[in-house]
Amino acid sequence: MKKILASALSLAAALLVGPAFASQPGPKPVPRPKLVVGIVVDQMRYDYLYRYWDKFGSGGFRRLLGQGFSYASCHYNYVPTYTGPGHSSIYTGTTPANHGIVGNNWYVREDGKSTYVTEDKTVQAVGGSAAAGQQSPRHLLTTTITDELRLATNFQSKTIGVCIKDRGSILPAGHAASAAYWYDGANGAFISSTFYTQALPEWVNKFNAAGHAAEYLSKPWNTLLPLAQYTESTPDDEPWEGAFKGEDKPVFPHDLPRLSAGLPAAVSATLKATGETAPKATPQNLDLIRSTPFGNSLTADFAIETIRAEQMGQRGQTDFLALSFSSTDYVGHQFGTTAVETEDTYLRLDQDLARVLDYLDKTVGKGQVLVFLTADHAADQSPGFLQAHRLPGGGVGPNVMRDSLQQALVRRHGPGAWVLDYENQQVYLNRPLLAQKGLDLAKVQGEMAELLLRLPHVAQAFTATDLQRGHWSESTGMYQENGFYAPRSGDVLAVLEPGWLEAYGFPVVKGTTHGASWAYDTHVPLLFWGWGVKPGESAAPVKIVDIAPTVAQWLHIQEPSGCTGTPLREVLGR
Repeated sequence: MKKILASALSLAAALLVGPAFASQPGPKPVPRPKLVVGIVVDQMRYDYLYRYWDKFGSGGFRRLLGQGFSYASCHYNYVPTYTGPGHSSIYTGTTPANHGIVGNNWYVREDGKSTYVTEDKTVQAVGGSAAAGQQSPRHLLTTTITDELRLATNFQSKTIGVCIKDRGSILPAGHAASAAYWYDGANGAFISSTFYTQALPEWVNKFNAAGHAAEYLSKPWNTLLPLAQYTESTPDDEPWEGAFKGEDKPVFPHDLPRLSAGLPAAVSATLKATGETAPKATPQNLDLIRSTPFGNSLTADFAIETIRAEQMGQRGQTDFLALSFSSTDYVGHQFGTTAVETEDTYLRLDQDLARVLDYLDKTVGKGQVLVFLTADHAADQSPGFLQAHRLPGGGVGPNVMRDSLQQALVRRHGPGAWVLDYENQQVYLNRPLLAQKGLDLAKVQGEMAELLLRLPHVAQAFTATDLQRGHWSESTGMYQENGFYAPRSGDVLAVLEPGWLEAYGFPVVKGTTHGASWAYDTHVPLLFWGWGVKPGESAAPVKIVDIAPTVAQWLHIQEPSGCTGTPLREVLGR
């Protein structure tokens, strides 16, 4: 009787409990946007957002600022502020001291020569020339936020890098990328390497076959607005601006058909006078598009086609498009920060951004895409511009500095190739020669630092020994420490005075460059827009390495393996 009663009670309990469990809702999906788009604008100063504000349309920068969240005081926290380290730091959430990308190039002591940041001779080009295609992220020592998204979704998410520059595509896409594409000026195509694929997808071949680069270069580069309206810029012809090869002056209109075809000015003038046209052959110099705003337009075209063909954000998984615009950097280097060409490039980029955002609305859906926009570094003013307005600054010749140091060591220690390289404002000493001569490395590093400080416009000098033994939590020492990775960095690191930059064409100084720890190179925009972003602005100081952990928090995934940044609570709303 007891057994029967127990069985009846068990059955009653099952009937009562079973339906309750059955009525419980299933596990909720992790809240994530359908697509993340990381936008990096090469060489964009923070003040460009407002310098050109009155000329921007409503769908690009203004839309990101008006509907998104802006950090007004985002800075890089290391040197050198170059493209390779910049893209790496954005996506790894750490500095070169940990991710190892100490420059766009650096001296490899074991090989006795310099290497390029994404150079990889173990892979082959896919769709382009060997020189352009033998690239991969093998030098990057940590994972990226794109890698972590792939890991978190068991590699079901698609992560794709797109940029004209190889390093602007490869480093953000990461090690586990679905794909990375960059531009080869030898054939006017977006290419890849066998690190990612053995053959380009058919949609990429179709895009390349359409000849978009040649089409953009078939028309002159005229200003988007009447020239007189470019009141935010200096006059069109300034002595510190660099002209295109084949041009007499750096002025509008720039005759891209002639320049890309390599026709001398006299031949072009004769054709124009006789009413004839140049042969309609493929332009010989398709690489020219990099230095025009149409390189950005071409990048936007390819990015839109990538989203369409790969169905990014439309497959039930969170995907990640790492999109970088690099023509701003080429134009800035050539013409400087105040040129009409620079302003025109940003006005046209504003239109390209609007095209991308509109396409995301139509395909992925409004509010379904998380976008961040920043820059890989900013830029100094042109030395000629500074001097014309009696402002401190100018150019120094790196080769002059290298030779001066070499000669000084010869006078002190006798004949020998004492200085092997001077790169990234760093001196690489001949360590085997020092050992052969019985010289103490740390002592000679100290001598070199003293010699550097005697050179014009060198403000400070740090030795590798000092950086390995000491610690700086602020000021220029902090920037040097965060940018130092012993196996790849030099023996002595120089700091130029504010406003002074390395001029590789010294004593002729055209355009501008970047790389310093001063605010004009470190201060960049940081905008978040779209999924889960409430409009707002913060003046709180933040670091570029904070982007990756912030995105990781948004996606509920692990931050990159070497991450040292901090999630930005204001924009996360937490």
